[in-house]
Amino acid sequence: MIKNILKYGGIILGAIIADQLTKSVLLYLITGGVPLFGMAWDIVPVPYLMAHVCNFFNIVFTWNPGASFSMLRGVGETAPIIMVVLTAFIIGLITYYLFTRAPKYERAPLALIVGGAIGNLIDRVRFGAVVDFLDFHIGGWHWPAFNIADSCIVIGVAWLLISFILARRRCIRAVNSGEK
Repeated sequence: MIKNILKYGGIILGAIIADQLTKSVLLYLITGGVPLFGMAWDIVPVPYLMAHVCNFFNIVFTWNPGASFSMLRGVGETAPIIMVVLTAFIIGLITYYLFTRAPKYERAPLALIVGGAIGNLIDRVRFGAVVDFLDFHIGGWHWPAFNIADSCIVIGVAWLLISFILARRRCIRAVNSGEK
């Protein structure tokens, strides 16, 4: 059990550190400091382009009071409170499952998901919104800006789905080979 806590806790902590470090660097470049708390739009009032990296990628700075990839952005003034409570509840459920019941093939992807969710939760508690900065685009079409935490969540979910599919195939093969 201790080995699992260290291993998967390390993945969670790594995701949080990568996320918070990148966001802190951006805040430092914009404000000259890294604020611990404050209302998002008081710290950096407007989103803007920080760097044009290549024809399909920019580094931008924007606040997102909604969910991953700007979903639920229009919920209104109650969004930060709703998102903090909902996110904390979901993190608790997933973490409990991760460390008590999850099969081995689910643990690393779940740890990535938890780490990403905690990274965004930290922003919500500190600023009432999440820092998003990765902006991919093709021509005039832009994917909503996102961050390292969002990436960890998406990679974790994709990894989990692939793990489910592979585990199901192994199970079907085992059942079929037992019938012959």
